[in-house]
Amino acid sequence: MKVIFVNGSSHANGTTMQAVKEMQKIFSAEGVESEVIQLGNQPIRDCIQCGYCGTHDACVFRDDAVNQFTALAKEADGFVFATPVYYAHPSGRILAFLDRAFYSVQNVENPFAFKPGASIAVARRGGTTASFDVLNKYFGISQMPVAGSTYWNISHGLTAEDAAKDEEGMQTMRNLARNMVWMMRSFALAKEQGIPYPETEGEAVTNFIQRED
Repeated sequence: MKVIFVNGSSHANGTTMQAVKEMQKIFSAEGVESEVIQLGNQPIRDCIQCGYCGTHDACVFRDDAVNQFTALAKEADGFVFATPVYYAHPSGRILAFLDRAFYSVQNVENPFAFKPGASIAVARRGGTTASFDVLNKYFGISQMPVAGSTYWNISHGLTAEDAAKDEEGMQTMRNLARNMVWMMRSFALAKEQGIPYPETEGEAVTNFIQRED
């Protein structure tokens, strides 16, 4: 089994990474492989709805890890999206990255559907739950079961050293990882037992502005 992390921080070993590392400890102990896609400090283009992905099964922009991520997603069993909190909101880079990633797979077999997802938000003080809610929206629109923990998936700290000392925050991350392992194993067992995925309808698309033909 494998879990892919997307770290939306510009710092490879900052406060957000401490939460990621705490989860990785549990995954490793449980025999689950994990990989971190570190978005870094370079600009990430936003989705421009050009439609290229609709006919090429890939995002038109090839200057970052979006297409790499969607390719890896096909073989992954779970996902964790982690972000620092800026002005009570996730980082712009993780939102630009995820917008393009999820939009680019609309016309192909969804590599995210029916795989557990979890979001993590890390802040010095406030804005964590708002950021947490924003990232959860990607799961809700993609048929992804959302993994929870014993508290909302948040931790606090001004520096990496501070974040690692947030005892309840780190406990929350460990429990989150354990819950994800249980979910992934349960889904794998269901697949082995021949339990099919639910039927998915997709024909209806409503526009609330009524136009005359």
